[in-house]
Amino acid sequence: MDCRDTLLGVVKPPQGESVLSRVVRIFETFGPDTPALRVTDIARRAGLHVATASRLVDELVGHGWLRRDPDRRVRVGVRLWELASRASPTLGLREAAMPFMEDLHAVVGHHTQLAVLEDREVLFVERLSAPGATLNVTRVAGRLPLHASSSGLVLLAHAPADLQEQVLAGPLEAFRRTTLTEPARLRRFLADVRRNGYAFCAGFIDEETTGIAVPLRGPGGDVVAALSVIVPNDRNARMQIPALQAAARGISRAMGNSSH
Repeated sequence: MDCRDTLLGVVKPPQGESVLSRVVRIFETFGPDTPALRVTDIARRAGLHVATASRLVDELVGHGWLRRDPDRRVRVGVRLWELASRASPTLGLREAAMPFMEDLHAVVGHHTQLAVLEDREVLFVERLSAPGATLNVTRVAGRLPLHASSSGLVLLAHAPADLQEQVLAGPLEAFRRTTLTEPARLRRFLADVRRNGYAFCAGFIDEETTGIAVPLRGPGGDVVAALSVIVPNDRNARMQIPALQAAARGISRAMGNSSH
């Protein structure tokens, strides 16, 4: 691949690639920072000929999976969101968590988040916020590396040993000077998370905020998700831990009851 292609985010399609693979790459061009794109941008990002991208986009618009704005830019369609929401593997988790998240959010008054482990990243599946809440870089359907956030560190601490070793082997990207980028330090932190029952991350992503996360356990006792809050990085931050742990116990009980 030409280095210029790498800088432009162009993906070269393999020979003999299926239509389905091309469609998947078209959808992967959209993201939190690129919710609407022109067909030429989709083609470049997906590594497709413009004519091919235009034909596939037309078909997807016809099925409602993509839609066109008045300015001809393309974005994900409501039909795709409907199908994904209806069949989401996190639907039961979100339904069990929401009442407790709402109560927790009312107490804390800042961002309250629900996240799961997806590959080697933390995927945020729900978030409650409010005007005037602290800065938060995460979004619903957004991802972060496991070592960088409180939710990711909780999930990593309870992940299978082979995944932990893969992450510890790096690379470990630094977001701030406080980000855990030294394997030995990260290993000690994960042990503290398992012992204490929570991850307390003051200034890990933004120096003015503290992320606090606790594990959520499924019916079998395994950790299936993380519940977190993002609060100001001050001396009151640790006071939110009991409320967070109480909400986690409620969600875990609700998930256990829903399995019967």
